[in-house]
Amino acid sequence: MTGGAVVSITILAAFMVAACVLGIRAGQGQDKADLAQWSIGGRSLGIVMTLVLMAGETYTSFSYLGAAGWSYTYGLSGLYVVAYLSIGMAASYLVGPLLWNYAHRHGLHNISDLVAHRFAAPWLGALLAVVATIFLLPYIQLQITGMGAVVTSVSYGAIGLGLAYLVAFLISEIFILSSGLRGSAWVSVLKDITVVLTLALVFVYVPLKFFGGYGPMLHRITTERPAWLTLPGPAGDTYGMAWFISTALLNGAVYSVLPTTVAGFLGARSAHTLRRNALILPFYQVLLFVPVLLGVAATFVVPGLKNSNLAMFEMIRAELPPWLLGVVGAAGALSSIVPMAVFMLVIGTMWSRSILGRHAGAAGRQRHLAQLVTLAVGVVALAMTFLFPNVLVRLSVLSYEGLAQLLPLVVISLLWRRMSLAGGTAGMLVGILIVVVLVATGHDPWFGINAGAVGLVANLAVTWVASLIWPADPPAERLAVPETVGAPVHA
Repeated sequence: MTGGAVVSITILAAFMVAACVLGIRAGQGQDKADLAQWSIGGRSLGIVMTLVLMAGETYTSFSYLGAAGWSYTYGLSGLYVVAYLSIGMAASYLVGPLLWNYAHRHGLHNISDLVAHRFAAPWLGALLAVVATIFLLPYIQLQITGMGAVVTSVSYGAIGLGLAYLVAFLISEIFILSSGLRGSAWVSVLKDITVVLTLALVFVYVPLKFFGGYGPMLHRITTERPAWLTLPGPAGDTYGMAWFISTALLNGAVYSVLPTTVAGFLGARSAHTLRRNALILPFYQVLLFVPVLLGVAATFVVPGLKNSNLAMFEMIRAELPPWLLGVVGAAGALSSIVPMAVFMLVIGTMWSRSILGRHAGAAGRQRHLAQLVTLAVGVVALAMTFLFPNVLVRLSVLSYEGLAQLLPLVVISLLWRRMSLAGGTAGMLVGILIVVVLVATGHDPWFGINAGAVGLVANLAVTWVASLIWPADPPAERLAVPETVGAPVHA
């Protein structure tokens, strides 16, 4: 191991230890039997903690690695991430308070709780928990592989992928099991500070070092890489304007029903906190322009990469001093660990509330059951990473498109009183079936349109028609979502 590798690994290790300490200390003073304290932070997170938590969930290893890799291969179509997050955060100004009020009034913890209560159908909550787990599991595996790529790169190859995968799993489990959502929020503080500083540094360093300034860099991109600046980009006609628009709209709609986003909503202190968060958080997405632009610039500096996700790291690895590379690597690693922890937490909470904790004997052990499932999910994702490294990565294309099919049941059902149990369930299943068939047969996009958008249109149509054929008008008190509510009634 070289001296540079020792320095960079030491810096990276220091950040990982700091993350564990922050995460564990965040759980001090919690009631160890209270699920709400663990799963949604006791419904007490203020504007700052809500902001950093939800920023931590949106700025994942894809944002830090994948955005640069995407633009390296496909060009500025990678800006669909900025588009959909901006749309989603604008929608969260309305959707966040809607879900918060309903959940706060009835003592609910997650989307499976919300749907089960809205339709008075515990089995539907269990079905939703299973569906959401299937579509979230690939994202956990992707964060593990993202962490592995970062650690291997910044250690100059001294740390292998296998050890890096194990480290990612252990660190995220340590603080999420002990402190839950509040632990993730505190680790997000460290992550966000590191991400902002390193991206600012890289955005200054790369243009000056490799191009002699911003002007020469942009001039070279516009004259020598014009295909990277237009849709569908240099790689063919797959990701054209129809795909960009349909994906931005679809993912923007999905943002507010992602189980991890909803956990952030329900952990907030008040509906007003969520509105303020929705006004501030879009500015955070300005950071995403940095890896997207640098990914295009990397085509000049490190052409011909087999793994384009490492474009930004490969561009700077040989030039930065080892200690600074360790800091950049820490930002990338934390961008994997924080969202991975929240993904595991929400799966554990859904299963403990909607499946394992339904019988009377488990009512007082829901937190422990949730922690057990959280650990098990991490173990499964880690094992799949080692045994079948490409299976879940291929399935990840289904994640957002599949989760989009939950939109009518989770959100629209609170606004449309006449949506029936049969209509909502049939619509969701039809939408998922269409997405799976289109993706499996290589028809995503379908005539240039995101397969998830096609599935969602069919989902909404089936939900509407079936609800008219088999109408159901739930009790008015189930849909009462007042602006101000009293103490939650724990279900």
